[in-house]
Amino acid sequence: METLKNINKQSDEDLVKAIVKTNDTMLFEILYDRYSMLVYNKCLGFAKDEDEAKDLAQDVFLKLFVKLASFKGKSKFSTWLYAFTYNHCVNYVTRNTAKKFEKKAVDYKDIENLSEDDDNDNSFLSMKVDKLKVALEKISPDEKMILLLKYQDLLSIKDIVDVLDIGESAVKMRIKRAKDKLIIVYNNL
Repeated sequence: METLKNINKQSDEDLVKAIVKTNDTMLFEILYDRYSMLVYNKCLGFAKDEDEAKDLAQDVFLKLFVKLASFKGKSKFSTWLYAFTYNHCVNYVTRNTAKKFEKKAVDYKDIENLSEDDDNDNSFLSMKVDKLKVALEKISPDEKMILLLKYQDLLSIKDIVDVLDIGESAVKMRIKRAKDKLIIVYNNL
């Protein structure tokens, strides 16, 4: 049996392999300790308040223990965990708020015809934080997720491809559409 000190020094990926092999909850606690605040903070971005974020984070870790064997190592564990957390939160928000929010249809033909000035990152990146938070709540959870992965978590296109298991051009198009929609929503606030 390895000492606790040696176990704590294991990489995330080695720790995941050991947990999957042994189903050891003590090993899972080490993984929990490493990522609980990160997961909580990600959940807080989707929750109404801190208590809801704590519940969401707890749900993520319960689900994670069961689904840990599905981690295949195509990306870093932390990247996979981001996606796992975001997917859980997006599903939660979609399931629980679909009745509360009226989704406005966006005609992407209109978005694609916007001038290049509206399409550049400068207008996207210069938004005021408070107004941006409001705008983020008005776009779909999927759009919010891909923008947070790219601009908050600073994942590369390749990492997002690995996380979402879709093609590079699909990732780029989703980011473009989500940015365009966010800019429109933001400008209409």
